[in-house]
Amino acid sequence: MTGQYDLNKHVDEIRPSYEFDVSCQGTVPQAICAFIDSTDFEDAIRTAVSLGGDTDTLACITGGIAQAFYGGVPQPIVNKVYEILDARLGKITRMFIEKYGG
Repeated sequence: MTGQYDLNKHVDEIRPSYEFDVSCQGTVPQAICAFIDSTDFEDAIRTAVSLGGDTDTLACITGGIAQAFYGGVPQPIVNKVYEILDARLGKITRMFIEKYGG
């Protein structure tokens, strides 16, 4: 399919043959499909990561879409992130969210 993303595949169809791919064509459609097949924010992230390959990029793309659609990152996930981040990174993250929204 040239010039278009095939968003009709369920992640269960993508997962068996998906490989690491840093191109837009090899990452964006799969991330969108992970979001489409999700039921909430956390499910979207877990689904994206379950595809394998370039999981951090897949999760970032899927997470951005899911955050907008599902109304933000659930507070328990936010709390856990701040438990894991050191003080410096936590401060940078808070400043970024304050300035650009979250």
